[in-house]
Amino acid sequence: MSTNKSEAVPFWESKTLAQMTREEWESLCDGCAKCCLHKFIDDETTDEVTEFLPTDHMAEDEQMVYSSIACFLLNDKTCQCSQYQKRTSLVPDCVRLTQDNLDDVFFMPPSCTYRRLNEGRGMPSWHPLLHKGKKSAMHKAGMSVRGKVVKDDQVSLDDFEDYIVLWPLDDID
Repeated sequence: MSTNKSEAVPFWESKTLAQMTREEWESLCDGCAKCCLHKFIDDETTDEVTEFLPTDHMAEDEQMVYSSIACFLLNDKTCQCSQYQKRTSLVPDCVRLTQDNLDDVFFMPPSCTYRRLNEGRGMPSWHPLLHKGKKSAMHKAGMSVRGKVVKDDQVSLDDFEDYIVLWPLDDID
C-alpha cells in the first residue's frame, strides 16, 4: 500500500497578496532593509529647495538612485528598525507597506519579496521563511544592507552624491 504524502503549499504560493492575513503579510518582509535607504530622483528640474523633498511619483524622464545612507532608526547589524511600531511618527516619510499601497510604492528594490510576489517572480531562495526564519542566507547572498551603510544622522545629505550605489538593485534568482 503506497501512501501519497502531499506537502502543504506555502501560503505565498496559495494566496494572493490581497488574501493574506496581517501576520502572513508581515512575515513576507525579508528584512533586507533596502527600503530604509535614502533614494533620490535624478532629474533636471530639481533645485536646492526641492532636492530633498519627498515625492509620491516619478515622471517618465526621471530616474531613481539608491544611496548607502540609511535611516537613523535602522539597526544595521540586524537590519531591523529600532522603533518599528513608532517609525512612521518618528520618521514621517517612512512608508508602511500594505496590500492597499503596494502598487503605488515605486521605490521598493527589485529584490523586495513583496515586489517579487506582486510581479509574479516568486519567493527568493535566500528568504528567511525558507531558512527557518534565519537571515543568514540573505546576508551571505549579499541581499541585505548589513555592513554597507552609513546612518543619515552621521552624514550630510548635501553629500548624497558621494553615497550613490548600485547594489540595492541586485536581485538573485
